[in-house]
Amino acid sequence: MAERLERTVFGRLWSRLLEVEFVDRSVALAAKAFVSFLPLLVLVAAVSPQNVRDEILTVFTIRFGVTGGAFDVVQQAFAAPSQTKSASGVLGALITLAFAVSFTTALQRVYLRAWRRPPGGGARNKGRGAMWLGGVLVLLMIAALARAVLQGPTGSVLVWALGLLGSTGLWWWTARLMVRGEVRWRALLPTAIVMGIGGWLYTLAAAVWMPANVASQFAQFGAFGIAQSFVTWFTGLAFLVVFGAVLGPALADGDTALTRWMRQGRSTALEPDAKPPLPGPDRPMRLSDAFGLGAKTPQIPAPTQTGAAAREAAPESERDDSGDDDHLD
Repeated sequence: MAERLERTVFGRLWSRLLEVEFVDRSVALAAKAFVSFLPLLVLVAAVSPQNVRDEILTVFTIRFGVTGGAFDVVQQAFAAPSQTKSASGVLGALITLAFAVSFTTALQRVYLRAWRRPPGGGARNKGRGAMWLGGVLVLLMIAALARAVLQGPTGSVLVWALGLLGSTGLWWWTARLMVRGEVRWRALLPTAIVMGIGGWLYTLAAAVWMPANVASQFAQFGAFGIAQSFVTWFTGLAFLVVFGAVLGPALADGDTALTRWMRQGRSTALEPDAKPPLPGPDRPMRLSDAFGLGAKTPQIPAPTQTGAAAREAAPESERDDSGDDDHLD
C-alpha cells in the first residue's frame, strides 16, 4: 500500500514533507520570522510618512486581531517614530536588517531541501536574501499607499486584488530566487498559487480566531502574551510556506499532463545548466522525521580524499564549486 501511495501526488507530497522535517522547519521558520520582521516593521514605520505609518499600524492590528489593551501596547511601538529612530540608531538598524536577512537563510534552506538541490552559493545567498527583503518591503509600502489612496468599496476591492496579485507574484519570484534560478518558472507556479491564495485565506481565517487568542494571552501574560500569539500566527504561515515549497517537486515528479507542462516537455523541471538533484532518502520516511527526530543518514557519501583531490574525485552532483562553507544545511 505504501509503495502504491508513493506513486500518487498525495503520497509524494507526504513523503517530501517528512523528508524536509516540516514540523521542525516550520517552527524554526516562525521563530526567525518573529524576531526578524516585527522589529523591521517598526523600523520601516518609523521612517515612513504619517499616513503610511497609520496604514501599516491598521493593517498590522487587523491581521493579528489586536484590540483593547493589547492594541494600546502595540500602538506605542508605532506611534513614536522619533523615539524609535533615536533608540535604534545606525547600529540597531543594521542589526535589525541582519536578523531579517538571516530569516532568508532559513527560508532558502526549505526550498533547497524541497527540490533536493546541492549546496553552494556562499555570499551570493546573502545577496539574494537582501533582494528578497527589499521586494517584501516594496510590496508592503505599495499596499499601504494603495490603502491610503483608494477609498470606498471600489477602492477596497482594488486594494484586495492588488494585494492578491502582488503576493502571488512575490512568492513566484521568491521560489525562483531561493532555488538560485535552477528550477523552471512553470514548476514554481504551484508554490506561488498556494502562497498567494492560501496566504489570503489564512489571513481571513486568522482574523476570526486571533482576536480571542490575543485577548486571552494578553490578559494572562501581558505583553509576553501578545508575543506568544504572534508566534502562533507565524507558525501557521510557516506551515503554509513549507507546504507550498514541497508541492512543486511533488507535482513535478509525477507523470501527468500537469507534470509535462511544468517540465516543458523535458525529463526534469530543472534548468538545462542546473546540477543534478541530490539523491532521495535511503530509507522509508517516518512520522518522527517531521519533528527532526529520525535517524540521520547522509545523502552524499563523504569522499576519502581531502581538498582539491576530493572535489575532483567526487561526482559532479556532489561537488560544491562555490569555495565556501555556507551550505545552508
